[in-house]
Amino acid sequence: MTIHVSPEACPALVLNADFRPLSYYPLSLWSWQDAIKAVCLDRVNIVSLYDTVIHSPSFEMRLPSVVSLKDYIKPARHPAFTRFNVFLRDHFQCQYCGSTDDLTFDHVIPRSKGGQTTWENVVAACAPCNLRKANRMPSEIRMFPHQAPYHPTVHDLHNNGRAFPPNHLHQSWLDYLYWDIELEP
Repeated sequence: MTIHVSPEACPALVLNADFRPLSYYPLSLWSWQDAIKAVCLDRVNIVSLYDTVIHSPSFEMRLPSVVSLKDYIKPARHPAFTRFNVFLRDHFQCQYCGSTDDLTFDHVIPRSKGGQTTWENVVAACAPCNLRKANRMPSEIRMFPHQAPYHPTVHDLHNNGRAFPPNHLHQSWLDYLYWDIELEP
């Protein structure tokens, strides 16, 4: 029995030339079209293939499930200061109550009191805690972050991202991802 799988269901895991994912969260994936284009332009090596085949009048090819870049891309040394990266640093949890719902960010030292929008002063906070703290100092309202805000490294964010694997991991990707999977002896 032949099972037909839509090419859209076949993203390719993208590895750097050292066979590590370019990113863990979000996981570095390319659409099947981008993967085929990179193969045709000789920018990647095919590491693993899906059983799904694409056809044109003069061409037939199994879709790549894992590709590695031919040229090494040096990872950024310092992650961008973004809302997403603050949430990732803080494990997508309010740093005051631990909630994972309705996240925003809070200035530990309020801007109205000279606090700046920096890694060292911003934490993930749920909307209710953020409203409750308002523009007060932590000592005024007795609300202290569980973890002091800090400037994470790219490595810190990659490690945190491993705690949030995507909903679907193709079997061919598992040898290149280091989530909490049991290793065979």
